Amino acid sequence: MEVSLSLSKFMYVLFSLLMFIEASCSTSVYEELKSHGLPMGLLPKGVKNFSIDEEGKFEVYLDQACNAKFENQLHYDEYVSGKLSYGQIGGLIGISAQELFLWFPVKGIHVDIPSSGIIYFDVGVVFKQFSLSLFEIPPDCVAVRDSDGDRAKSLEEVVFKGQMEEFHYQGDKENLLIDVV
Repeated sequence: MEVSLSLSKFMYVLFSLLMFIEASCSTSVYEELKSHGLPMGLLPKGVKNFSIDEEGKFEVYLDQACNAKFENQLHYDEYVSGKLSYGQIGGLIGISAQELFLWFPVKGIHVDIPSSGIIYFDVGVVFKQFSLSLFEIPPDCVAVRDSDGDRAKSLEEVVFKGQMEEFHYQGDKENLLIDVV
């Protein structure tokens, strides 16, 4: 009887220790960003799952596609991925930045000199620069819904549908008129 009680206590202590080790080893995506010299607010609140491999390739799953407001608006798809290395994210998929009325995919993010207080977003043809302080805290993110309010749409669906609905082309070979419908 005493042996089985001791074995039960041992198993309980071992189980508790394993749970503590697992909890202390698993890090959040925000902690990963910070440990790689990037601000935690690059990703919004609402991350439901994330993974990162030994090469720095990561995947983030959000509750839903959403938009967050900084100096400009950023759009996050439900799925965001890229390759994380110190001070930068390359091969980024799933984040877009709005400039005026256009959306541009963010292909990468980097911080050259952390003391400069500037972060750069690669949107293809240019690098947009922002103050690092804008991204200190993960932002709240507003869900993007379709016109029926049913499901979140990808940015590509929203932009393509909007372009097709907003512009109607009329004319012949000599005159091309663009009418806003």
